[in-house]
Amino acid sequence: MDRFVKRTKPAPSSSLATGSRNTSRTSEEPPLKKPRVDKIKDSDEDDEDSSFIGYEMGDDDLHTDFIIKRGLVEEKAEADVDSNGEDPLPHRETAFEKCLPAIATDAGAIEEYETMRASQLSQSSQSDSKSPVTAASRMETRQWVRGRSSIYVDAFNLALDTVLEDEAHLFDSKERRVFYDWRSLVYEAQYLYVRLFLRKASLWHRIERLSSYNDISDIGIAVSSLLDRRDFPEDENGDHLEDQVLEETQEWSLGEGFQFFDDSESHIQTIEEAASLLSLDELKTLAKEAKVQGKNKADLLRAFCHNSSRQTGLLGLGLRRANTNESGDSGTSTPSRDQSPEKQWTNRNAHFFSKILSMTGPLIRLSGPVFKLFERVHLVFYRSTEWTEKSLTAIILAKCSRRNFPQYLVCRSSNIFPSRKHLLEFEHSIRAEYEVDKVLEFNGPPGEEGFQKVLSLFEAIAPRWRQLLREEQEKEDRVYEFCEGGYLRRFNAAHAYTRIAHKAAAALGRLHRYEEEHKLFSELLSQHLFHPGRRGSWYQRRALLEERYMWEVDPHPLSADQDNQKKYWNRVAAKTCETALGDRDCHLIYHYDLQKRLLKLEKRLRIPKREQHDFGHVRLHKPEEHTVTGIQLVRDDLEVKGKMGRGPSMKTIWLDELGEPGDDGKTGHVSVEDMCLSYYRSQGWKGYHSEGGILRTLFAYLFFDVLLLYIPNVFQTAFQTCPLDLHTDAFFPARASEINHRLVEISNGAAERLIREVDERERERRTCVVGLNWDFELEDLVELVQCFDGQALAAVCKVMAQDYKSRGGGVPDLILWRTYSVDEKDGGSKREVMFSEVKSANDRLSDTQRLWIHVLTGAGIRVSLCNAVAKEVRTID
Repeated sequence: MDRFVKRTKPAPSSSLATGSRNTSRTSEEPPLKKPRVDKIKDSDEDDEDSSFIGYEMGDDDLHTDFIIKRGLVEEKAEADVDSNGEDPLPHRETAFEKCLPAIATDAGAIEEYETMRASQLSQSSQSDSKSPVTAASRMETRQWVRGRSSIYVDAFNLALDTVLEDEAHLFDSKERRVFYDWRSLVYEAQYLYVRLFLRKASLWHRIERLSSYNDISDIGIAVSSLLDRRDFPEDENGDHLEDQVLEETQEWSLGEGFQFFDDSESHIQTIEEAASLLSLDELKTLAKEAKVQGKNKADLLRAFCHNSSRQTGLLGLGLRRANTNESGDSGTSTPSRDQSPEKQWTNRNAHFFSKILSMTGPLIRLSGPVFKLFERVHLVFYRSTEWTEKSLTAIILAKCSRRNFPQYLVCRSSNIFPSRKHLLEFEHSIRAEYEVDKVLEFNGPPGEEGFQKVLSLFEAIAPRWRQLLREEQEKEDRVYEFCEGGYLRRFNAAHAYTRIAHKAAAALGRLHRYEEEHKLFSELLSQHLFHPGRRGSWYQRRALLEERYMWEVDPHPLSADQDNQKKYWNRVAAKTCETALGDRDCHLIYHYDLQKRLLKLEKRLRIPKREQHDFGHVRLHKPEEHTVTGIQLVRDDLEVKGKMGRGPSMKTIWLDELGEPGDDGKTGHVSVEDMCLSYYRSQGWKGYHSEGGILRTLFAYLFFDVLLLYIPNVFQTAFQTCPLDLHTDAFFPARASEINHRLVEISNGAAERLIREVDERERERRTCVVGLNWDFELEDLVELVQCFDGQALAAVCKVMAQDYKSRGGGVPDLILWRTYSVDEKDGGSKREVMFSEVKSANDRLSDTQRLWIHVLTGAGIRVSLCNAVAKEVRTID
């Protein structure tokens, strides 16, 4: 998926890979050593939205694999506050982050914002007060710089206020009461809650470790206010109909009262729970006294709990709650020999239980019902099934950034969830999806038992899924206007249920239940509304089943003869391939495999040559093989060693013999791609080392107005660089007419005009639009599109439009173009474009790179595989 990354300093504007171009420069500017644009990092990860409860909801998978491993999304916890020692998993960008500009969200940017806000608040307080604000008065009134405001609290409250302004009807009276009490909390209590809210919900925190937060002057007061029990008024406890809805769609309820934090004294009641809160060193100390052994923390914990397996709950131990936080001195005496064995066992467990809690001290955790309620708020606010700490702060920092955003119509619609029932059902659906992902992706190989569990989960939701499909199709036919259904459908429970059906089909295949798998794929393909980006892989799998298995498992065979039965299903498979190639939602990247299978089936069925399909006009060619020799440079002072004794992974360094010398007159040290770029420059080519950067820039120029087209619900803020649905499979269908019209224009040679119009209008403002790099010079881009065949450029743009999020990765390293004479007498010339993938020793093509090579060659564009070979290896200091 194409992701925003922290950008490096922009490259100089003159980045053309040719020495014949003269550019005006001031005397202070150094000459360019290597004309190129800084490479924008690409990512080919298959990732779309993730659920707000911490898992990925991958959409639009571009490979035929049906089970793709994904990681849980969890925020990084501070080392001095983390009580379980688990390593945080990598951050994945949310839908909101992908549509915002590349902004710094590091500690410095956050501190700058908080200092600015605190200064504003202090100035406001000073102007409202008759007496001047001094350091002493600021301390007395709690108006010091740090502790007055926080970007986390501001963002949290922004989300809450925005949701309640237009969508308060999605929350009942009890939930609105929670929001009212939240607003009454002091700043420090809100700050503590928000910081813990961004971490694991079930994690217990030692209060003594929370004092490291500088924004909190008195941790005891903040914790106490969050632990207070708050009861609901009687008039808010009588909605039996609402209680019934809750029972059907969620496992939690606010009950008759709530509190923001849970305390360990009331909720930890077993030794297993208590012992799991200890660090390894603490557990070793306890295990030594209990005389149990283990190789690691898990073994020690297992042995200790097994030794105490006969213990009952806390109340059954006869242990008073008032004793849980005492020093434990009174519990060090050994049980009396006069006591019965059962009594001795009880006293032993009570002793260890008390000792564990004396080690940890008082603990707190987020109260489950309130935590899930605030998760729901963020689900509604971010219009995304994923949010993270960066999502929480990115929108505020984007607002403060000094950037020019494109002009579009902001539409924060309040009808994303028509009613509270729809919201609860959607939340329930993505939690069900999470259960499926836990089985297939997060806990190792699922095995037969895991696949059976997935099928059981699917069978539970299948009737509702089919009903929702019928309802949504009726809306599409009779209700929706102006493409309202596109992005809006992602918030229908059927969206998550369809992905569960996709996973269930994979489970059926693993269990060799091919008849049921084929039936389910046919059912998935019968609808066009949910996950259209998967249709190509569904066609591929169904055709394979029909070709290889269905003749044998067909419950109603047409013939007892196996050969006749095979021929019948081969004809069905060929028909499936034909249908797929004619399906507008079947992405271009699947066409090659489908065409190959169709030709094979027609040959097997002995269809006359004149009646067979001919795909010669899109036949793929292997990339040209080029070899570039150069001098590789190796450092001899590398002391860092990687795993297995290997050196650190890094890009190779080469001597740029054909490039321009540096300021000191010496030959420059460059990457292997730049070395090869200099070689092509010497052969008369111009070009960039930009990977997917230049294609994204061309796409942004050519589809500028299409990207900003008004579609309901996709522009939720005024600080977006692209619509929210750009990185989803809803983008293309919602704008199919406009995109196809633009593709026709490009095919007919209108690319130059479109680029010049956008550049004239937007370059001065350097408008922030996704993918558009203003460091590329206008004339270079114009010359490039002039060298492109119109239909070839349209084919590349169509691939980008169909699946923008995944097609940014794998683009060949170099894009090259040239104009050369073909007939000296008539003065004729020919224009040509070539992509080049650079590979050094032991480097191989990835799947995404092969896919792009197929797309480009299928469009009639030259592609070369440039092998860099070291003719000499020199050692440098």
